[in-house]
Amino acid sequence: MADRSCVLVIDDDDTVREVLRRYLMRDGHDVLEAADGSAGLELALDRNPDLLVLDLMLPGMDGLEVCRQIRRTSSVPIIMLTALGQVSDRVVGLEYGADDYVVKPFSPRELALRVGRVLDRSRASAAPATAQPQQLSTTDGELTADASSRVATCRGSEISLTSREFDLLYFLLAHPGRVFGRVELMEKVWGWSFGDQSTVTVHVRRLREKVEIDAARPQRIVTVWGVGYRLEPATATTARPLLPAAGGSPTAGPVSAAHLGAGDTPVQPEALS
Repeated sequence: MADRSCVLVIDDDDTVREVLRRYLMRDGHDVLEAADGSAGLELALDRNPDLLVLDLMLPGMDGLEVCRQIRRTSSVPIIMLTALGQVSDRVVGLEYGADDYVVKPFSPRELALRVGRVLDRSRASAAPATAQPQQLSTTDGELTADASSRVATCRGSEISLTSREFDLLYFLLAHPGRVFGRVELMEKVWGWSFGDQSTVTVHVRRLREKVEIDAARPQRIVTVWGVGYRLEPATATTARPLLPAAGGSPTAGPVSAAHLGAGDTPVQPEALS
């Protein structure tokens, strides 16, 4: 490879590090290793790798804290390794800024493929856009995402986004009013043909926290129940939509939190198949 990527593997299991080193080097990557969180964080800040493979359960400083510390200054892609089986446990890593996760025990070939996919997407995102406009915005300019500088603004102020969050915002701005399912977003935004759909859910939630006036009642990135998400132009009506009642007919009025997922606002689906 002309440009070799550097991957930092942080895991306290010697066997895991050895196997991953073999597979990643075979794919043409340089590999750094750390056996605990503190050493891994120091290496990450000192060597500036292109991607981190980070175990959740580490001695001393755990993987979540390492991820949180790194996200203070860097948007380097992070793939989290976790032995925890509950979706809620794995989603915590995404909430802290991880880009993807792999559940132990895992296939080292699959993980190596994920590393390659994430790195390819990261390089493509960092490259200047040629076939796309240099800046996309909503109809009133409230949200902007500049493809060349990778800077996003909301209501005139720059907002801090991870690489994955910027990709998602840029894509939605390019297709206002269109509904996209979670699988479709994974493929079209990040180029992932596999992975858990909760990755999309978490990134939508994080993006809402940064662009919505009230993330609990989003008006810009809205949920179309049974379909996915769409970006509403700022000039669109903000009237509260109808929610189907138990009998199947729409009812107006306030919606209790029991009906909604965190940060989701019901909107009237255009067409459900």
